[in-house]
Amino acid sequence: MNYRITIQYDGSRYNGWQKQGNTSNTIQGRLEEVLERMAGQAVEVHGAGRTDAGVHALGQTANFHLQGEWDPGEIRRYLNRYLPDDIEVTAIDRVPPRFHSRLSAREKVYRYRIGTGGRKAVFERKYRYLYPGELDVEAMKQGAAFCIGTHDFKSFCANRHMKKSTVRTITEIAFGQKEGDLVITFTGDGFLYHMIRILTGTLLEIGSGQRRPEEMKEILEGKNRALAGRTAPAQGLMLVAVRYGDEYEV
Repeated sequence: MNYRITIQYDGSRYNGWQKQGNTSNTIQGRLEEVLERMAGQAVEVHGAGRTDAGVHALGQTANFHLQGEWDPGEIRRYLNRYLPDDIEVTAIDRVPPRFHSRLSAREKVYRYRIGTGGRKAVFERKYRYLYPGELDVEAMKQGAAFCIGTHDFKSFCANRHMKKSTVRTITEIAFGQKEGDLVITFTGDGFLYHMIRILTGTLLEIGSGQRRPEEMKEILEGKNRALAGRTAPAQGLMLVAVRYGDEYEV
């Protein structure tokens, strides 16, 4: 039986989503440990997005297969009882055998929060990047507009040895405010390694006057990571939601 879960987590103390050979301190690793204890069998959890170390999730999606038929509510209660306090399963449902949280995804939404105006916000410091200066948001919007649509985002990929396609489609880059902070929301069909953080770092350089908005077009066309801006810190980024087609809606 195939089960889909929605998870939220504080990524501050984890080495990212993906299980790694040199550490068990990952979100995927923690989920698999608890599920294997519950089911008495090996369980592989597939996540919709491989969030980096320090990146958070409000609506990560994952799926896994279990032998036999389990009550979804029972699985959720067990997971939340034994998972660390900074990981919570917020929803669970049965899905068709062919469903895969990453391969079946139609759209992903990420949000990057930037602290402006000098407000430290001590109790929110793990979830925002405190930017030390003023930003021209209108210039940032102009730069972001060049990224809307289907493009080769190789310049915004931190994996220099990427062999698969680096073409992605961004449908929206929205700018908003939250408690005086600048919030940039990225919506697209998928994102490359560090892509949103590099896009954000480049937009920050535009907002601070270090670059012209028109340079974004040149960076895209150059297909060279060295042309883009720096990688924005992890703590400001959050995976907000993963969307699927009607056939997988609850």
